[in-house]
Amino acid sequence: MNTRPPLETTSLPLVLSITFNDDCSCFAVGLNTGFRIFSSETCTQTTAREFNAGVGLVQMMGKANYLGIVGGGRKPKFAANKLILWDEGRSKSALDISALTPVRGTQLSKERIVVVLQNSVRLYKFAKPPSFITAYETANNPLGLCRMSSRIIAFPGRSAGQVQVVEIATSNVSIIPAHTAAIRALQLSLDGELIATASETGTLIRVFSTRTCAKIAELRRGIDPAAIFSLAFNPSGTMLACTSDKSTLHVFDMPKGKRLGGQGEDGAPETANDQGKWGILSKIPLMPRFVKDAYSFATHPFEAGDEPSSANQLLTESSTLGTMRLPKGVIGWLDDTSLLVVGAGTDARWEKFIIKDEGGGKRSLAKAGWKRYLAD
Repeated sequence: MNTRPPLETTSLPLVLSITFNDDCSCFAVGLNTGFRIFSSETCTQTTAREFNAGVGLVQMMGKANYLGIVGGGRKPKFAANKLILWDEGRSKSALDISALTPVRGTQLSKERIVVVLQNSVRLYKFAKPPSFITAYETANNPLGLCRMSSRIIAFPGRSAGQVQVVEIATSNVSIIPAHTAAIRALQLSLDGELIATASETGTLIRVFSTRTCAKIAELRRGIDPAAIFSLAFNPSGTMLACTSDKSTLHVFDMPKGKRLGGQGEDGAPETANDQGKWGILSKIPLMPRFVKDAYSFATHPFEAGDEPSSANQLLTESSTLGTMRLPKGVIGWLDDTSLLVVGAGTDARWEKFIIKDEGGGKRSLAKAGWKRYLAD
């Protein structure tokens, strides 16, 4: 007699991936049955495409009709080693790029297509058919980490803990030795001038200038190791948000004037430590490093969601985009003082938070709304 519990059936919608477009006005989710696009501000569904088959990744190109799609789930719509450029206006595939290994991620612009593989990043000209430009070797990159602005492309380096920054116009490559452990998360500011990174250790977040590769800030999420889920700058680049498997949203200040070589109150070059939470203790010599580090000015728990074990069993079987965990805590900023945290799975949630001024220079995070966005 078979007493094993049945696996999740495909009749239950399961979100396999979440991505925001470049200005975070929309977010797209890949499902075990197709994909959907939502307005970020209201969490209102704007597009639904049913394939009766799985989409492990859907990446928007701004607000254009073109989407980058990779198959996923137990019953994938497309082969795992193929990137489909989907034209939603015409409801059909416009282009496709095949690779020798599974596609882990993609970035799109009107001129370039970036295909992220487990150990390389391949750059193509957006044409019909796509024209191969060049490839860059990377360290093991199962999460498909890569970000692109109008000026640069950033992705893990060839050695663990490094980040490569490629100037699109010149193809010049700069290497940032960001961490000693493998890169777990990276994100560019909206203008592409800053890059934030976190390693698999998850205790420290480092911010660098993409032009000079100089370290701008070192921010402490906590003392205990954690898996960083998401990093995101607010539109002006003055704050950085972070989520992790601790189910906590952190928001940090960026050092004022640091990009321009600004100074702190004592006339010295300003650093993130000027905002340390330990006050005068951070000025005492020989104190532990964590006392001197810069901490978030506000935190708030977010909902990771309650997933049935069968949902994670389904993802384990499909190994969507090289990860055995459904994405949670994906951050998108609506404006400089409000942001979203969106999760995947069957209990897929949208949460909105705002930064409140408490007076006296103090600020806090408050939840302004939430929704199970797959619910009818």
